[in-house]
Amino acid sequence: MVQLMGPLRKELSDSLSTCKVLVVGAGGIGCELLKNLVLTGFKNIEVIDLDTIDVSNLNRQFLFQKKHVGKSKAQVAKESALTFCPTANITAYHDSIMNPDYNVEFFRQFILVMNALDNRAARNHVNRMCLAADIPLIESGTAGYLGQVTVIKKGLTECYECQPKPTQKTFPGCTIRNTPSEPIHCIVWAKYLFNQLFGEEDADQEVSPDTADPEASWNPEETAARATASEKDGDIKRVSTKEWARSTGYDPVKLFHKLFKDDIRYLLTMDKLWKKRKAPTPLDWNQLRNSGPQEASVGSGLKDQQVLSVWGLCKMFQHSVETLRSMLQEKGEGAELVWDKDDPPAMDFVTAAANLRMHIFSMNTKSRFDVKSMAGNIIPAIATTNAIIAGLIVLEGLKILSGELESCRTIFLNKCPNVRKKLLVPCILDPPCANCYVCTSKPEVTVKLNVHKTTVLCLQDRILKERFGMVAPDVQIEDGKGTILISSEEGETESNNNKFLTDFGIRNGSRLQVDDFLQDYTLLVNVLHTEELERDVEFEVVGDAPDKAPPPQPNKEEVNSVTNGSNDSAQPSTSSKAPADEDDLMIVESDEEEASSSSAAATPSSGSKRRHSDAETGESSSKRLRMDESGAADAPTNDDDDDDDIITLD
Repeated sequence: MVQLMGPLRKELSDSLSTCKVLVVGAGGIGCELLKNLVLTGFKNIEVIDLDTIDVSNLNRQFLFQKKHVGKSKAQVAKESALTFCPTANITAYHDSIMNPDYNVEFFRQFILVMNALDNRAARNHVNRMCLAADIPLIESGTAGYLGQVTVIKKGLTECYECQPKPTQKTFPGCTIRNTPSEPIHCIVWAKYLFNQLFGEEDADQEVSPDTADPEASWNPEETAARATASEKDGDIKRVSTKEWARSTGYDPVKLFHKLFKDDIRYLLTMDKLWKKRKAPTPLDWNQLRNSGPQEASVGSGLKDQQVLSVWGLCKMFQHSVETLRSMLQEKGEGAELVWDKDDPPAMDFVTAAANLRMHIFSMNTKSRFDVKSMAGNIIPAIATTNAIIAGLIVLEGLKILSGELESCRTIFLNKCPNVRKKLLVPCILDPPCANCYVCTSKPEVTVKLNVHKTTVLCLQDRILKERFGMVAPDVQIEDGKGTILISSEEGETESNNNKFLTDFGIRNGSRLQVDDFLQDYTLLVNVLHTEELERDVEFEVVGDAPDKAPPPQPNKEEVNSVTNGSNDSAQPSTSSKAPADEDDLMIVESDEEEASSSSAAATPSSGSKRRHSDAETGESSSKRLRMDESGAADAPTNDDDDDDDIITLD
């Protein structure tokens, strides 16, 4: 007879009280997860998060209260979780999981790692550390009403990087406010700015510099002090953006100087942000106006497809602000405007503001057409979604601790019930991808670039760190001499940074051996020289199609339903990839279970599951298409992409 301890078998209950687990992230999912773990009986938990608590977190991260604003998320989450179970042993780290202190040996002390992250780089890193330590990893993510949980085990399942990921569409708030590095970051900022000035104000859409940016200080006390600083920092008064704009009568020049000069100067005082980044350059209206005649636009073609000069953008900003101010006045006191991409003044405002910010942060500016096409969907963070996903993480964790890894599933939470009236859709875990550049026995990739224009610094930062997720790469040229191109030891090869690859004899067909000793990861990079890359494209990974799902493959494997624990033999539909986010990972577009195990079908056009992307929400590999002999499509499509906003992240 099985002996039970509450709802669990005694053996499993005893295991929970002795095993040690790691939770990475203490945000939306992390708070719910930590609470679930201590209430389930886990006694030895370590939690790590670099972030501090912001007032915008309080509507869904229930371990935090207003008095905690500015404090370490990990530390406060620990203290709050202990109120549920004072006998639990919880260790909190206010730190980045990518810190070299958390090496492979650190990960090996855990029986299970659970991710609750909000960005792709950290997800990639934890994936590699768990592979190197041979520790099971549970990945998770949410985006609005959608969510996903999956299990990763070395040699048995796809790893987080087995399938290509689409361009990430969700971004941390501090990236939007302090350190944008891509045009989409500036477009998100500009749309937030529109709401702050003319629409409904939202604490999650703040545009002023983030004084509590965890990256600006590794000292929790200093970060908290920044967050609770007085109303006045330097000569910039910290008040509501809309309140300040109203006090100026929505004067376009004063708005310009506040947003593109004063706030940028304030960012420059946060000097730690710019040690490894190019610092922004403030703009001055009078200097631009007096700098002489400028071309209004660059390039030919339709008006909306032309890229405006900086002064042209200034005039567009001025005209759009004046027009929007008049629209507000016509509506009367307390009126608000709603951003619409098809409303010319609103679109002009976002185009001008986004492009001016791109210029300040040394990015190539975009045409009005490009900006309009890049405006997507703002997906809200929903507490209920986080709670459901956190519960599923614990259920998958219990399976792993029970030695039932074969019963683990990737589980998608959908926005609407499928044809079987279920919101949760389980998929059998896929085996490792034979072409994965992370978890195969000899990882290898081919990168197409121009060796005459690509610098060593670009190879290190843009390709190896940003694209391939390395933290501290060492690069050796396979030239028979073992030439060291990049060393992770500070100062050894920094003189190479601004030299071109061709200066070191790298040409078409050259091979580079790249090692990241922190991640215990080696990658062979084959260089393919080309002079035919598209404009603004620095390199391409051969065979990489991040915005396309892998081709569908028939699969009739049975899938167990997780809604009630029974074996329903339901079969899901397509799974493809997409970015994830808010608190995490990647997500589901639309997915269906069939009425019976013998007749289930879904075609690529009928609905698709999107894998965790990171994030800033999420990613993972995609489940393959399940089809029956008839090939009939039953899955309804998801129409959420018709909305007109942009996704962002805490």
